[in-house]
Order: sequence, then C-alpha cells, then structure tokens
Amino acid sequence: MKEIIAIIRPKRVSATKEDLVKLGFLSLTALPVLGRGKQKGLTGEVDVELRNVIPDRNKYGGMKYIPKRYLSIVTSDEDADIVVDAIIKANRTGQIGDGKIFVCPVEGAVRIRTGEEGESAII
Repeated sequence: MKEIIAIIRPKRVSATKEDLVKLGFLSLTALPVLGRGKQKGLTGEVDVELRNVIPDRNKYGGMKYIPKRYLSIVTSDEDADIVVDAIIKANRTGQIGDGKIFVCPVEGAVRIRTGEEGESAII
C-alpha cells in the first residue's frame, strides 16, 4: 500500500476530488495547512479576505506562509501511479505554487469497525 500526500492550491481541491471520484478513488483526507516552497510565499496566491486572518507576514509585504490543502490518499501499490497522475492533471498550471506530491509506503491498515486488515481495510 502507498500513501499519496499532495499539497495543492485550495481552489483546486474540488477539481482534484472530482477527477479522483471519476477514477473510482472515493476516500481521501483533506486538511487546511499553511506552508511555503522555494518562493517563500506568494502574496498573489491569497484572497484579500484571508490576508487579514493570517498575521505571519514579513516586513516587505509578502507572506511567510500561504494557505494550501493537504490531501492524503491511501491506495494499493498498483493504483498509486493512477492517483498521482490524476492529481497532477487536476493541479498543473505551470505556475509557481502548483504544489507537491509525496508517495510513502504504508506498512498496514486496520478498519476499526470490522477489524479488516491490509488492503481490504482501505477498499
């Protein structure tokens, strides 16, 4: 099994979810997060309403951290490339800030309700 972690633009979550659902991947976890890449934050990335909520700005007017969405999807080894490709397709604009994807091994999974283990716990 693999865990695919994607850090993407908040405005691309719906499109990403829709593309994954079309492919049969219904389960994911999404969290609002703050972060930055090599560009050290992009002020144009954030809507005006959010700028007042996030106080962590540097003295030059740019933000140290920008809002992103953290998606976590656990899938079989065989399906990992399909999920990664779908996330790339839904999020690639060619601009700085499109995001990152990390693929990590998962040693096990247990469905609490039924006690199912392994891949049957994530299907």
